[in-house]
Amino acid sequence: MVNELYRKQLYFPFSHESRLEMLVEKERKRLLKQRIIMHIDMDYFYAQVEERDNPKLKDRPVIVGADPKKGMGRGVVSTCNYLARERGVKSGMPISRAYRLCPEPECVYLRPRIDYYTRESEILMQIIVEETKAMVERPKFEQVSIDELYIDVSSLRSYKRAKELAKLIKRKIKEKRKLTCSIGIGPNKLIAKIASDYQKPDGLTVVKPNDVDRFLVPLDVDALYGVGPKTKMRLNALGIKTVGDLRRFSLDFLKQNFGKFGEDLYLMAKGIDLREVVEGFEIKSIGKQHTFEYDTRDLVEIRKVLLAEAKAIDKELNDFGLAYRTVTITVRFEDFETHTKSKTFALPQTGWSTLLEVGWDLFKEFYYASKKRIRLVGLRASRLVELSQLKVLKNETRRF
Repeated sequence: MVNELYRKQLYFPFSHESRLEMLVEKERKRLLKQRIIMHIDMDYFYAQVEERDNPKLKDRPVIVGADPKKGMGRGVVSTCNYLARERGVKSGMPISRAYRLCPEPECVYLRPRIDYYTRESEILMQIIVEETKAMVERPKFEQVSIDELYIDVSSLRSYKRAKELAKLIKRKIKEKRKLTCSIGIGPNKLIAKIASDYQKPDGLTVVKPNDVDRFLVPLDVDALYGVGPKTKMRLNALGIKTVGDLRRFSLDFLKQNFGKFGEDLYLMAKGIDLREVVEGFEIKSIGKQHTFEYDTRDLVEIRKVLLAEAKAIDKELNDFGLAYRTVTITVRFEDFETHTKSKTFALPQTGWSTLLEVGWDLFKEFYYASKKRIRLVGLRASRLVELSQLKVLKNETRRF
């Protein structure tokens, strides 16, 4: 996007920076008028399903995740309801810390039932698709996780009608499945996603093209995609706390400080997102991780875990008919210091043995560089390719 604008700016008799600003603004206004995108996100999905199935949980903090073991547990929180969040518990938090914030029996701890949640997700998606197709001509659906999806409803040509559809979907889900969801509607995926988070739980937020600036400017900068705690700290150190603050900085400045991600920050701050709604449920990576019962430096035990992870990943890859090009290892030490490293192949790979050996080689680099014990190891396969394309790629390579 930015490179395309750089080429266009040669036709403007102004300074480099002002030419680009003018082009970005012109492109922004054009893009915002083209599409109507809806983002649907089930509220605290796992915990909400458990509340529905057991009404006695409704007025209690509920945490779905690893076994807390009276505060000595080693895993993490998968999700939690809002009563638990009010006590400081968050998804991804170490379960031991969650237990200190919200101990039993005051809080209820449950193990995840992934197969059950997956079946519930399939029913929900069917409801959403049926209601949308009854009202929208040629909609496009992109499921991005077990509990959220995007829908391109541009053919409605009306935000009012899009809002009516959103209300209908929310009502049907509540009637048929006794669950709530939050929906955001906007001119692109970025705005729709931020809007769905805006009034959780059970929210509905519509951001029309003319309202994008007013909506974005006051938001905390971490509302933008990809801005996690570390990036937020760096931005805050530069005096950037809101999206409005971010807008004051030039593209060159952001690229100097954040590299390629600086371009994304620059465009997102202006509400620009070129991503299309891609039909289907695209699997971008498959990974497994294991938290040891006790921190360890036992290479035999660690390799045994990596072997199990490699075989589990390979099984899922085979189930989906996929090969991989990138292998990534994650290592978390006893002090929670976490590192990742990847290796990418020129051609897609298959089989658990390659996953294991590449992961093992990457792991040993971290292991021998530190004397600290290991808390967690994770293995991931990414840059996935359908097996049906693998033969074509190999034949193409042989020709050269």
